Amino acid sequence: LKTVCFRGGCLTGENHSGTELHGFLSFLVKCILNENKYSIFGYKGKQVRDNMHSFDVACFIEEVIKSPRITEVYNICGGKENSVSILEAFDLIAKISGKPMKYTYLDQNRIGDHVCYYSDLKKMKAHYPNWDITKSLEDVFVDIYTRYMETAQS
Repeated sequence: LKTVCFRGGCLTGENHSGTELHGFLSFLVKCILNENKYSIFGYKGKQVRDNMHSFDVACFIEEVIKSPRITEVYNICGGKENSVSILEAFDLIAKISGKPMKYTYLDQNRIGDHVCYYSDLKKMKAHYPNWDITKSLEDVFVDIYTRYMETAQS
């Protein structure tokens, strides 16, 4: 079977319907707009994840379809440049929305959670030099925020 494996990390975008334990960027945007409290689970909110916009995911997959490298495995996500801690994410969405983030802190971290993870994009870029991240972390936030605002008004 001729296959390529994509191991997705925090993949998101304006249509992502995040929930409390998965999809934290879209979920915290929902929380700030609905004035709900976001729950931080352990690590003092300093856990870091990299995020990749669905547009960039689709563009990478398109490059792979054009020239597949059979049996390769790609850790597909935003890399160090698009990484953010929960507390940094709060500041970014507060800046975009003009609202402060309300949150509670639970000292117990999520089972299996880790403090920091971001993908190394060198292999992806080496194998597919025409591809790169085009949506910055701030672009991701603005897209999610704009979509929720449009949805709320319709």
